[in-house]
Amino acid sequence: MVWSATRSRPGLAPPSAFLVRQVIWVMLGLATMVAVLRVGLDRLRRLAPLAYAAALAALAAVITPLGSSTNGAQAWFDLGPLRLQPAELAKPALILALAAHGHRAGSRLGGGRLQGALLLAALPVGLVLLQPDLGTAMVLVVITAGIVTVAGAPARPLALLALAGGIGIVVVLRLGLLAPYQVDRLTGFLHQSSDPRGVTWNLEQAKIAIGSGGLVGEGLFEGSQTSLSYVPEQHTDFVFTVVGEELGLLGAVSLLGLFALVAWRTWRAAWLAPDLFRALCCVGVLSMLMFQVFENMGMTMGITPITGIPLPFVSYGGSATLASFAGVGLVANATRRRNPAGALGERPPRPLD
Repeated sequence: MVWSATRSRPGLAPPSAFLVRQVIWVMLGLATMVAVLRVGLDRLRRLAPLAYAAALAALAAVITPLGSSTNGAQAWFDLGPLRLQPAELAKPALILALAAHGHRAGSRLGGGRLQGALLLAALPVGLVLLQPDLGTAMVLVVITAGIVTVAGAPARPLALLALAGGIGIVVVLRLGLLAPYQVDRLTGFLHQSSDPRGVTWNLEQAKIAIGSGGLVGEGLFEGSQTSLSYVPEQHTDFVFTVVGEELGLLGAVSLLGLFALVAWRTWRAAWLAPDLFRALCCVGVLSMLMFQVFENMGMTMGITPITGIPLPFVSYGGSATLASFAGVGLVANATRRRNPAGALGERPPRPLD
């Protein structure tokens, strides 16, 4: 899909540049997954504070002159031909930190323990918003919500947290923390036909591309919207439009089926995990991946706001690829030790660490 979206882009030399880079990132992602799988999760739990601190340091450094800016967001480190986005790597680091915190709290995350978890999330979310990158901040919030819910947080604080989050989004939009074009992209799905040649151009072209695919699609590398580069950022944020246009409804449903398989296997790993830390790691990864799938696919069809959230394992992007593979490594690692009941079912007496 990345190759199809970039092979005919004007002014790109050589045409295979994005394909080669993505292949490199996928290989690095596979190596990351294997590395995470080989390290014992008990050791990862002890290393969680270090990973979290490193993620905070990188997020703080990227908003200094050390970072580089693209499309109004200062969110990358330039590493020669490759670029690293620390906000993406903060996702698995936050999962580890929150899972370790929930493990220490036992089966009831309330009071000061809940406040501690929210503080752990607030620091990276705040640094990401300074870039500004509202999409990644939303993913971090969803990860936090998923983990603290399964960790036993009371319903009332969670409801108040959801209310505060909604108010926070309104405040961010009203106080001018985002550039005007970013606000227009976020709110454009509410008035999709108001400015089809301006604010909602991305959305209109995305819907045309998906709709033109029909049942079986126009054929790989044969999509008209894709070949003419009508859909902006098609290899990253809008890569699902390539699937819809060139592979049609059957291709899109097949991709959804694969994501559903990942979701089911991840939830099953959480249910069968031998302790709470492993279960919470799986829940965090599930929250991260499935929210990104829903938001990315939804924004191409006009049912969710347009944000810079990639489609896991499909969109072009090195840091997002590393984060997704690291998450799968965590889940696979959690399945290496199981008991019949599992951490989310009735627990037998927990073995001593």
